Amino acid sequence: MWTRANDIDRMFSTMNLLHSRINRLFPDFDRSFSTDPGWKIAEGAPKTNMYDLGDRLQIIAEIPGVAKEDLDIRIQGNYLELSGSRKSDAPEGYKAHRIERGSSSFTRSFTLPADVNAERVEAVLKNGILTMNLPKSEAAKPKQITVG
Repeated sequence: MWTRANDIDRMFSTMNLLHSRINRLFPDFDRSFSTDPGWKIAEGAPKTNMYDLGDRLQIIAEIPGVAKEDLDIRIQGNYLELSGSRKSDAPEGYKAHRIERGSSSFTRSFTLPADVNAERVEAVLKNGILTMNLPKSEAAKPKQITVG
């Protein structure tokens, strides 16, 4: 039985030590213990939003510095893969004094909430923002049923 507050402090210190050692082995162990609001996105991967607009899905991704020729979008059923690369913008023949925006590549994959019609997908890249409209396949679209 604990008789002193010192014993309780020692118990919590031991629990914190155990938790930190488990986190070193398994970095995503017990995400709710930390102040991190959610899963982390890999460094350099575009941040995306996905919206369900009824008859279509819309994906908006931030991909600054990526040219449309360096972007690859693949869709199969309800699986979407977005990959691309940002090339170095340093002029040839010049010496770089600082490089913070180097070349990089990324790949993000998503399992979409519904199958999409890949033939009718629209993708627009403007000012570093990729907007994709993915029409749902006929089987995945919501249908109104009238009761007779």
